[in-house]
Amino acid sequence: MHVDTTGSFTADPLETERVAVEAEKQGYDGVSVPETAHDAFIALGLAARATSSIRLQSGIAVAFARNPMTLAYQANDVTLLSEGRFDLGIGSQVKPHIERRFNMPWSRPAARMEDFVRAVRAIWSAWETGERLRYEGEFYSHTLMTEFFSPGPNPHGNPPIMLAAVGERMTEVAGRVSDGLLAHSLTTPSYMDEVTVPALTRGRDGGNLDGFQVCLPVFAVLGADEKARAAAEQGVRRQIAFYSSTPPYRPVLEHHGWGELADRLNGLSRQQAWDEMAGLIDDDVLDAFAVAGTPDEVAAGMLSRYGHVVDRISLYTPYEADPQLVLDTTTRLRAA
Repeated sequence: MHVDTTGSFTADPLETERVAVEAEKQGYDGVSVPETAHDAFIALGLAARATSSIRLQSGIAVAFARNPMTLAYQANDVTLLSEGRFDLGIGSQVKPHIERRFNMPWSRPAARMEDFVRAVRAIWSAWETGERLRYEGEFYSHTLMTEFFSPGPNPHGNPPIMLAAVGERMTEVAGRVSDGLLAHSLTTPSYMDEVTVPALTRGRDGGNLDGFQVCLPVFAVLGADEKARAAAEQGVRRQIAFYSSTPPYRPVLEHHGWGELADRLNGLSRQQAWDEMAGLIDDDVLDAFAVAGTPDEVAAGMLSRYGHVVDRISLYTPYEADPQLVLDTTTRLRAA
């Protein structure tokens, strides 16, 4: 198992570069760069030039905000800059953001994503082989590529495509057309074993997951004293509530019989009642999604829950976490 770290959701590209450099010094295997208020590929390009060994991942780049051609170029360039240390992590985002923030089309996201990934691979293949580009799918069509616009074969090969998925349909697509799954932090051991892994296996025509990577950021509650632990716990409750209020993540809660909770959270989110939402995340829900305790206890808990299936793991701490406690925990994970 590899142990990764995640860049800040609010960091600008220069701060992300600094985080990647520090993560490499601390011995992390990889760093995932989220895309929220800044373009992930600019930050990844800076990080690629400033590091030499750590693996870099877009976690995630919003696929449907782009088209397969633009994404193929961006991923190809980061692969060049990093000398093959890049994993292309992509996800769909949700309908309101795609339609209203990016003004891009949204329909049948699982089928659209499968077509999207196949189109990206077809573009890379045309660059690699020099053969005519002839991709005509249900949602995307790419049939023009002249020598002037082709970067040619990448000397480091094409990057692995890692697909973010929660629901069964998108997870099946991940198993069918991608090189790995970016599992969501709103995951429990039961959902992983009983829903996610079977869906991946179906996507792979009943085959095993050999050569297929599963990545998971796990909610971790860490604190040096009672006050710090209480603040950490509250931060995790708020983030669980936020994710649980989003309809695409409802299946995870339904799996545990918490569908009514999802409905209540969704209603409160429309009122932006974030504090009230956090109060609805009781200890049973918190314990299902998060691991709490000392660095030893958190590391052991993460491994016991997910060590049998996850290939790349990281801590998700949506609060001001003590850097030393985080480092101590990941050190124990790497040692194990």
